[in-house]
Amino acid sequence: MKTNYELRYAAHPEDARHYDTARLRRDFLVETLFVADEVQMVYSMYDRMIVGGAMPVSEELPLEAIDPLKADWFTQRREVGIYNVGGPGTVVVGDERFTLDFKEALYIGRGDREVRFCSADAQHPAKFYFNSTPAHTAYPCRKVTKSDAVVAHMGSLEMSNERNINKMLVNQVLPTCQLQMGMTELAPGSVWNTMPAHTHERRMEAYFYFELPQDQAVCHFMGQPQETRHLWMHTDQAVLSPEWSIHSAAATHNYTFIWGMGGENLDYGDQDFYDVKDLK
Repeated sequence: MKTNYELRYAAHPEDARHYDTARLRRDFLVETLFVADEVQMVYSMYDRMIVGGAMPVSEELPLEAIDPLKADWFTQRREVGIYNVGGPGTVVVGDERFTLDFKEALYIGRGDREVRFCSADAQHPAKFYFNSTPAHTAYPCRKVTKSDAVVAHMGSLEMSNERNINKMLVNQVLPTCQLQMGMTELAPGSVWNTMPAHTHERRMEAYFYFELPQDQAVCHFMGQPQETRHLWMHTDQAVLSPEWSIHSAAATHNYTFIWGMGGENLDYGDQDFYDVKDLK
């Protein structure tokens, strides 16, 4: 078992516009989230969100308190949202056990207890994708499935963006401190997400793309609306989106992505929109 982590520092938008491709990928792209019997984390200075992945195969994996947290337990001052994007698995939270199948989610509130990840079948291991943000109080842990979600059907095949937005770990479903997470599923033939583009300077966001064939790619757009940049990404990769940046994508195949937000505002609809024709 091994835990790996790295720090990502925040960037000023006037600096980021001068980054080349390599620097953009180094600062914003999270390329490797799932390694057998390892936990991977990126500690971001954007609202201090942690983006991570755990893939237990031959052993249980503890969610360890990494050094930057200066804590005895990972959840001592943090809440966590977890999605299983692999085979069946279990998350053990103290004395509680939560079985998660594909695309099922778990909210873990703040508290002093051990968290462990397990797979039901080593041949088809679970892949636990998680986001974590600082928490001011403790809320109960709860498993959430798509049947619990607030679902918004948006877009159309004609506009190449027909999709279901499954709002799952959000304050319309359960109480959280600041973490909000959901899962957007694009219909076959649709490739665009999150148009019209928007920003929300009250909170940052992270996108995790999956259910994309290995030989296909997604092009994620970021940057200020008048100074956009792009990142080519593949399945099971994530990207950090600063508060000042748009976050949208088009791909060579339909896909699913998990969005997670942290910041001072829990209002999902609090956005500053930009017309497609005004993007540059």
